[in-house]
Amino acid sequence: MLYASLQTQTKRLRVTAGHWLRAIGVTLLLISTAQVATAQEAKIREALTKRLPNLPPINSVTKTPMSGLYEVRFGETELLYTDAAGDYLLQGVLVDLKAKRNLTQERMDQLSAIPFDQLPFKDAFTIKRGNGKRQIAVFEDPNCGFCKRFERDMVNVNDITLHIFLYPILGPDSTLKSKAIWCAKDRGQAFEDWMINEVPLDTKATNCDTTALDRNIEFGKKHRISGTPALFFSDGTRVPGAISAAEVEKRLAAIK
Repeated sequence: MLYASLQTQTKRLRVTAGHWLRAIGVTLLLISTAQVATAQEAKIREALTKRLPNLPPINSVTKTPMSGLYEVRFGETELLYTDAAGDYLLQGVLVDLKAKRNLTQERMDQLSAIPFDQLPFKDAFTIKRGNGKRQIAVFEDPNCGFCKRFERDMVNVNDITLHIFLYPILGPDSTLKSKAIWCAKDRGQAFEDWMINEVPLDTKATNCDTTALDRNIEFGKKHRISGTPALFFSDGTRVPGAISAAEVEKRLAAIK
C-alpha cells in the first residue's frame, strides 16, 4: 500500500517536473527569439542610419510576413521596407496575394486609429437621428463635394449621432463657410441646410469664437487627416473618404 502510494507521488512529481521543464523551455525559446529580433532590429537601424545620415529617426523595425522583408516606421505612419541587412530600401504597397489583403493599408489603418474617446468633442457639434445610440465622428470641409454626397447618404441612416468636426482645408472660402456654420444659432441645422439642400450661408455672421476650427486643423495635421470626409467609428477604426450608407450600416453592425 505504502509502495503504491510512493509510486503515485513519484509519478505526479515527474509529471509536474515535466510541465515545469516544458514551460521553462518555452520561456527560454521566447526570450531567445526576442533577443534575436532585438539584435536584428538594431542591425537594421545601424545600417540604415549609417548609409542614410539624413534619415528621420526610426520608430520601429518589424518583420513582415514576407520572408526577409522588414517594415521600417518613421514618425507615426510613415512606412518603408528593407531587407535583413539594411542594404535596400523600398517604398510601396505590400500585398498578400493569397489572402487578397493590402498589408500596408491595414498597417496604416492600425497606426492611424484614434481611440474614439480621445477625439476633441468640445470642438465639434452633433446631429442626432432616432435614438442616437450609434456614433460616428466626421471631419468635413463645407466645400467638399464628397462630404456633401456623404451627408445626403447619411440621411437614410437612423438611430445615429454624428459628431461633426468642421475641417476647412480647401481654401479661404471653406474657412468662411465653416465660421458661418460654427457661429450659427443651430449649427447642425445650418450645416445640413448647406450640405444637403445648398441653402446659402451668411458668411458675414461670424462674430463668435471660432478658435475650435484652428484646433481642428492642428489636430488633423497631427493625426494626418489629409482629406475629407474622414470618418472615425466608435471602435477606433478610421475610414478616409466617403462611403455609402450601406457600408456605414455594415461597419456599425460589426461594432460590438
